[in-house]
Amino acid sequence: MRWWDIEPVLQVERELFPEDAWSRGMFWSELAHARGPAATRRYVVAEEGDRLVGYAGLTAAGAPFEGDGASGGDGVSGGGAAGTADVQTIAVTRDHWGTGLGSRLLTELLRAATAFECAEVFLECRIDNVRAQRLYERFGFETIGVRKGYYQPGNVDALVMRLTDPAAPVNPTNSMTPTNPVNGLEGTETHG
Repeated sequence: MRWWDIEPVLQVERELFPEDAWSRGMFWSELAHARGPAATRRYVVAEEGDRLVGYAGLTAAGAPFEGDGASGGDGVSGGGAAGTADVQTIAVTRDHWGTGLGSRLLTELLRAATAFECAEVFLECRIDNVRAQRLYERFGFETIGVRKGYYQPGNVDALVMRLTDPAAPVNPTNSMTPTNPVNGLEGTETHG
């Protein structure tokens, strides 16, 4: 995700999360920490043609992101302490529900968590969002608690979920068969 993606992201955000949509400032703040050698965030978008059809983001605490080695480092992060990551958001336009795009976005976030050397990934999920809960459970997330009234202003509870090994290979049972060996979803590209 880059700054020019914020407007289309906000359109999808308001459509899918009308009561608790993120603001422009929240996305700008997250993206400010998503580049460079001290990056602690990873945000990606999925596009079909010129249309944004999904996005996702993750924040990490622990070792700095080494990315693809393009930073000039040797790809080995210093220190031995493993960090934790938190899935901040995953959104897919309604017309792409059931296509596997949510799985692809989550897979990209788990790759980032692994690159950040995170041993655990956490997230909050609306207690009434059964579709998202099923996705996370297919990837091995387990419910570890409830945050009462977490989503405001609707006062909706959140399930707190944890995945203990984001580097473990995942093969969600309901994932789609890729129609495009490069992207996994014909006509949709994921950009970080």
